Amino acid sequence: MQTVTLAAILLLISTLAFQLGRKRAFAVASDHPGTLHSLPGYYGWWVALWCGLPAFAILALWLVFEPSLIRALVIADLPEALRALPAERIDVIINEVRNAALGHATANPDFAAAAEHYNRLQQTGFASAVAVTVALALAGATFAYRRVHAELRARPRVERTITVFLVASSTVAIFTTVGIVLSLLFEALRFFHMVDFVDFLFGLNWSPQMSTRSDQVGSSGAFGMVPLLTGTMLISAISMVVALPLGLFSAIYMSEYAQPRVRAIAKPALEILAGIPTVVFGFFAVVTVAPAIRAVGGALGLNVAAESALAAGFVMGITLIPLISSLSDDVITAVPQSLREGAFGLGATRSETIVQVVLPAALPGIVGGVLLAVSRAIGETMIVVMAAGLSAKLTANPLEAVTTVTVQIVTLLVGDTEFDSPKTLAAFALGLMLFGITLGLNVIALHIVQKYREKYD
Repeated sequence: MQTVTLAAILLLISTLAFQLGRKRAFAVASDHPGTLHSLPGYYGWWVALWCGLPAFAILALWLVFEPSLIRALVIADLPEALRALPAERIDVIINEVRNAALGHATANPDFAAAAEHYNRLQQTGFASAVAVTVALALAGATFAYRRVHAELRARPRVERTITVFLVASSTVAIFTTVGIVLSLLFEALRFFHMVDFVDFLFGLNWSPQMSTRSDQVGSSGAFGMVPLLTGTMLISAISMVVALPLGLFSAIYMSEYAQPRVRAIAKPALEILAGIPTVVFGFFAVVTVAPAIRAVGGALGLNVAAESALAAGFVMGITLIPLISSLSDDVITAVPQSLREGAFGLGATRSETIVQVVLPAALPGIVGGVLLAVSRAIGETMIVVMAAGLSAKLTANPLEAVTTVTVQIVTLLVGDTEFDSPKTLAAFALGLMLFGITLGLNVIALHIVQKYREKYD
């Protein structure tokens, strides 16, 4: 809360600096803005950037290094007997000191003294951060304000700063992605040192439970991912059977047949589905869809499990309808009207124009949207947990309970975890395989879009 208040103060100072810089530009131009190199607003931005950027940079550095700095100072102030303890025990002590600093009672006088020291360090550190950042903001604003003159190239400097900021933002996003991939890769490599890669990739049994003694049954576990991959593909296929026709047909109706008034109501109403949490769809699957499927199957003499791939896939398909419909509607609407008018001029009917002209022109975008929907279906977890169960069966029967890769990742990482156990590390291996599958689908989607894209003048 204190940090948010400080950030708000810095923003307020930067806003005032913008106004002062803008007024300074008018003043140096003697009320003739045409003599300025840039528009007056750029001078305001130039002063505001000098005011805000250094201060926020110092604040960010403080937030990054504050915890480790205070921790080191608190440890240095502990009694010698406590500082000599192993690192794991010191971590526990620091957690207890933090709890005591938050107001929780502690019977240990050393911890109470350390908590007081901890609070004093936090207060002193925050006061120092406030003083330094506010002083830096005022100094930066003053520096830039005094250098505002008619020949100052404010616009290029502001645009160059914004460009650097945009490049830095994209770089952070890229490095974050690389970091996620590397963390998956390194942990997965540790897993493959314990479990054979071929057995993992082509094994037909999945039973990751590990016993504590070597003489117990199943002490080594079974890590064949084929049943998980089969369940994932089965549920994804069922969901696409539901979502693809409904989503595509609704997109064709809204873009080619619906009146503007109907479209203005129907499209937002359909897209509301995308905002419903998947856990709500999970309840819908458990309470409504699964019992209905079981009742129909029982009437037909079929043996339907209480949790089935069909129920999960059906409800997941409903969640994907807005995605396919919205993306397909956008690409169909983007098809140039001249193509439709040309087809009408040649005597084609509306349906012939849609089938032979509009849909082929929009096909790359539609295929890309469908593959994105497939990627989302593969990565869905909540609906599968609630409606399909946790049974790792190698089956293609949609009426039986199955499980998916994402569900097993969640299962493996729930509860007390040991990151040197194959059971826990298997989650990273599954995540790496899932990442590879979705990445492959996205690459295929981009290839299709680029290969069949047609440009219209």
